[in-house]
Amino acid sequence: MKKLIYISIVGVLLLLMPAGWLLWQASTVQQPPAAVEILVPAGASTVKIGRLLHSGGVISSPLAFRLAVRLKGAGAGLRSGMYRFEQPANIHTIIERLESGDVMAFSVTLPEGLRTDEMLAILADKTGLGIEQWQQALKALLPGEVEGRLLPETYQYTKPVEPKRLLQSMIEAQKRLLEELSKDVNRQDRLRIMASIIEKETMLDNERPLVAAAIRNRLQKGMPLQMDPTVIYGIWRSTGSFSGNIHKQDLSTDTLWNTYTRRGLPPTPIGNPGAASLRAAANPADVDYLYFVADGTGGHKFAATLVEHQANVQQWIKIEKHRPAK
Repeated sequence: MKKLIYISIVGVLLLLMPAGWLLWQASTVQQPPAAVEILVPAGASTVKIGRLLHSGGVISSPLAFRLAVRLKGAGAGLRSGMYRFEQPANIHTIIERLESGDVMAFSVTLPEGLRTDEMLAILADKTGLGIEQWQQALKALLPGEVEGRLLPETYQYTKPVEPKRLLQSMIEAQKRLLEELSKDVNRQDRLRIMASIIEKETMLDNERPLVAAAIRNRLQKGMPLQMDPTVIYGIWRSTGSFSGNIHKQDLSTDTLWNTYTRRGLPPTPIGNPGAASLRAAANPADVDYLYFVADGTGGHKFAATLVEHQANVQQWIKIEKHRPAK
């Protein structure tokens, strides 16, 4: 009888020992040796996640992690992404973080006015993904013309990066703004093009509606826009490069985008305009300006007549002559 009781007690202890070990492992707080970032790939198994956490010093036992996940029934609910571990935590807390998707957030800021290829280059550099992946993703979203369809802003993203998802958010952001400005799809296209020129002509918010007015007024009068950024873009679009200096002969070299040799707006935007330029294109100032030239302070002088404009140009020439040589 005593022997049977002894055997029973031993059996119970043998059964309880693994449970006790698991409870101890799962509840023991562990401090990572240093702040560690771990990327959990999409579709990763519990075994792989446990190994990643163990190799990073976040947990002491991959087996305890797998058993705890199984007992909790959380295997299918662990989310992918980049996690940062730096505070002491036990396995239970770590599983809760993986279930909630408490991943690291990243951001990328895209300046206004850049060409689409320049924006993709920034995205590739900031995210570490190859430029080809961004190009392919954009082509899948926009099979036709891709210039001027992304809204420059600061965007949040998580890792692993999904190019199509991030690019789609940029496309949708511009689309929402354009629908706010106009329900006419054809007018939206014109606003994109006008705004892209405005973006290249001035960096000052107070000048954007004035440049928009000059564009509108010249179009209404049938005058060529004669705006240098369109010439530069046409050269780049035709040759794949631009020297950085515009020459007099460039103004007479015809391309689809050269607004010296062609009247009206170019066929596509010449870059990706920001929200301020899009709003200015939709709401030009109520002025009769037709011309503008740099004023030497970072802004421009505007004029309604050629005589006034020529006087402003002469002032600009004087400023340039007295500017210290670089």
